[in-house]
Amino acid sequence: MRSTDVVVIGSGFGGLSAAKQLAKSKVPTTLISATPEHLFQPLLYQVATGVLDAEEIAPPIAEVLSGYDTVDVVEGYVSALDAQAQVVTYETAAGTEQIGYKKLIVAAGAAQGYFGHDDWADRTFSLKSLDDAVTLRAHLYDCVQAPLNDEAAHTFVVVGGGATGVEIAGQIRELHDRFFTDVPATVYLVEGAGDLLPVYGGRLSAFAREKLEASGIEVLTNAFVTEIGGDVVTVSGADGERQIRSRTVVWSAGVQATPLAGVIAEATGCETDRAGRLLINPDLTVGGRADVFAIGDMTSLRGYPGQSPVAMQQGRHAADMIRGKTVTGTAFHYLDKGSMAVVNRHNAVVDAPLGIKLTGFLGWLTWLGVHLFYLVGFRNRVAAVVSWFRSFAGSKRPGFDEVGAARTGAETEAVEVRDTIADQAPGRAAAATREQEQSVS
Repeated sequence: MRSTDVVVIGSGFGGLSAAKQLAKSKVPTTLISATPEHLFQPLLYQVATGVLDAEEIAPPIAEVLSGYDTVDVVEGYVSALDAQAQVVTYETAAGTEQIGYKKLIVAAGAAQGYFGHDDWADRTFSLKSLDDAVTLRAHLYDCVQAPLNDEAAHTFVVVGGGATGVEIAGQIRELHDRFFTDVPATVYLVEGAGDLLPVYGGRLSAFAREKLEASGIEVLTNAFVTEIGGDVVTVSGADGERQIRSRTVVWSAGVQATPLAGVIAEATGCETDRAGRLLINPDLTVGGRADVFAIGDMTSLRGYPGQSPVAMQQGRHAADMIRGKTVTGTAFHYLDKGSMAVVNRHNAVVDAPLGIKLTGFLGWLTWLGVHLFYLVGFRNRVAAVVSWFRSFAGSKRPGFDEVGAARTGAETEAVEVRDTIADQAPGRAAAATREQEQSVS
């Protein structure tokens, strides 16, 4: 069994930030990633709606960290932790592996939560992984190809009025307004609170609602989905119950911990909240273990939001304690640099420090600049700029070109197979006739 100084579990924002920070002090580190890429999760909705290609927000994590000599990347799913022996067990394509550590940072993210209706996971689309976005994109493409009188195919329900819900609803509406212009679309946005973007509040929430409703989206606040079955979504609110015929329900309301959080909790004695998230100590350590840290949205601490800026700051804080740049046991405090969300083309809301609040085109430019800055890799930034220009200045959706090409290729292959069978059919028929004649004789 091999060993290293630090094992980092997870290749998201928190895990990547921790690994890079540790590399500054040449700390031997092994990062275990369940997927081969570093995912820029805030832009998944743009992959789902064809604005960006998948590879533009998901560079290989090994490539991202290739310039750091003391960081090793392995792909695998962590299945067990022996906290006493300081050993992590993980599954790879080649089989079960183990690695020893002196310090452990767990940054494995969270899964979609369904408020006790886990069966809805199979009836809805989420946006937690690259596969989720690609699957939803293919589904949206199928919907626009459906007959125009297919009401369920052209009706879209987005559940959750936070940033992800607002952004995906706005882009689905815009997808039909500017790209699939000859295809009808009805879009509903359902939010349980009294307004959209409830953490923003005030004029920012009001602005988002105003722009979405002006684009044709029906916003349902103080409303909850109570049933999803077949092609029918049941929504209950102050105005009573209504049923919406839809084949597309995008779920962006709530999170819950992944099974790995339970593994960590059991191994360290850490308590969890109702969603299964780890109730970590103020210094980001877990349970009674001073050598195990947990960060990001798999944890709960002081009500900090499960957002990438929190995870990145936590990753650097844990790494700084490990490499001796911060005193061990120092409590983590989040420096809020603001939040932002795109409403639709040329419209965004920004809640910045010092009470600065931006809306409209200025907010949208700010959003573009910030996200471009945090995209990993020069090539990805250039590709994103080109795609954004084609989508927002023009009316192209590069991601759907990929779907269309794949479907065309599959259809061509199917035709070739049918033609081959047809060409062989006369010969097969003649052979069958000869066999029958021989059997009779």
